[in-house]
Amino acid sequence: MDNSQEVREFLTSRRAKITPERAGMPAGPRRRVPGLRRSEVAALADLSVEYYAKLERGNLAGASPAVLEALARALQLDDAERAHLLNLARAADGSDALARPRRRAARPWTAHPALQWTLDAVTGGPAFVRNGRMDLLAANQLARGFYAGVYDDPGHRGNLARYQFLDPGSRSFYPDWERAADITVAMLRTEAGRDPHDRDLHDLVGELSTRSDEFRTRWGAHDVRHHGTGTKRFHHPVVGELTLAYEGMELTAAPGLALTVYTAEPGSPSEQALRLLASWAATREAADRPQEPAAG
Repeated sequence: MDNSQEVREFLTSRRAKITPERAGMPAGPRRRVPGLRRSEVAALADLSVEYYAKLERGNLAGASPAVLEALARALQLDDAERAHLLNLARAADGSDALARPRRRAARPWTAHPALQWTLDAVTGGPAFVRNGRMDLLAANQLARGFYAGVYDDPGHRGNLARYQFLDPGSRSFYPDWERAADITVAMLRTEAGRDPHDRDLHDLVGELSTRSDEFRTRWGAHDVRHHGTGTKRFHHPVVGELTLAYEGMELTAAPGLALTVYTAEPGSPSEQALRLLASWAATREAADRPQEPAAG
């Protein structure tokens, strides 16, 4: 992805979100832009208008940490947006080549046995490992049953974003589909800033932009976010409504990968539903397992 274009569109979109009132400035008459003017951002960041205009044209190369921090304050960036700005600046400098993890494109990543044992030891909720492209790389039995809609369609290639935007069934699986879609795209945007050289991510974004208007519109918003903990609602076709808490943890031994575990409140209907789902998933996998020939 073109870094200068990414920078330009990100800064422009953030500037458009800040109203003069929110920035503590008088609105004034006959404003032609939805948010702040370049000159107003420059003043808030204590930069010259010419220098800020250069940054917004996509040239972050050489911008000092103090300038980036001032810019983040002026645009009122949250933690995820600030981190995204720093990632874009590293890419512009070329320093991301040393900071980013080594590419895993040479051979597909597979969970080492101890990690798979750890996933399988989680029996009360879905547990899985994903990368920043939203590929499901490893999972326990309950997660495979939970995301049966993702795994059962070969066209999704185990990717949550493809399922979200290309499978009509996702609108039933995610009762809060619009919010879930926003989160998915924001996570992909964050990954694009973290690793702008990921060819597989480029291809995924191109595919989804071509095939989904919903994705393309959200991608153009340049929203980013961290996705660590929270609560989500689901409607599984087998067990119905589920309200689950989730925790996401970065894998120290595999930078760029995250372990996510979903759990239900003890004693809740969702906990009972997960037990039913676990039984269904076990029966399903047993039925799919090749039968050994009878001895004799």
